[in-house]
Amino acid sequence: MEKTMSQIGSKLKEVREYLNLTQQFVSEKTGIPRTAISAIESGKRKIDSVELTKLAKLYNHPVSHFLGEEERPLDKTFVKLYRAAGNLDGNDRQELLRFAEFLRYSGRERRENQKGTR
Repeated sequence: MEKTMSQIGSKLKEVREYLNLTQQFVSEKTGIPRTAISAIESGKRKIDSVELTKLAKLYNHPVSHFLGEEERPLDKTFVKLYRAAGNLDGNDRQELLRFAEFLRYSGRERRENQKGTR
């Protein structure tokens, strides 16, 4: 069980550092003491489900990511886009969403057309 706690802590620390968040910032946003975050990340303290849920929500990852049920590498472009979108107002976020949907559908059409020309 200690190995599992260590693995969860390592994943939590990896994501926190990737997002460039300090333990103090995470503590302030979640209400989990900074010393507890440090102990969890180092595998010295177990994390309860409420704490894990708070951290997963703050890090914008499903709880399953930290439990090892999902192996999905962090996409740097997605994180940058997420951060940039957070600074936009509601109308601009809607416009960004419409543009992303346009890109998704136009990319699908290009791939289908390329298959047809081969």
